[in-house]
Amino acid sequence: MTKANPVAVQKHLKGVDYPAGKQELIKHARQQGAGRDVLSLLEQLPEDEEYDNPADLNKAIGKIQ
Repeated sequence: MTKANPVAVQKHLKGVDYPAGKQELIKHARQQGAGRDVLSLLEQLPEDEEYDNPADLNKAIGKIQ
């Protein structure tokens, strides 16, 4: 399976209210029609983290890939 890139992730998170936690991000991405690659990547985020903005989220995603 190909990994989602941060641009694809952010496309599916457009309009999300930051700060946001993992479950909120996953829920929003699902509502925006995100594919399995994006959802799989978000599911790998730490449970106890909150992201203040898209840049913070991109940094966390970079550590996963």
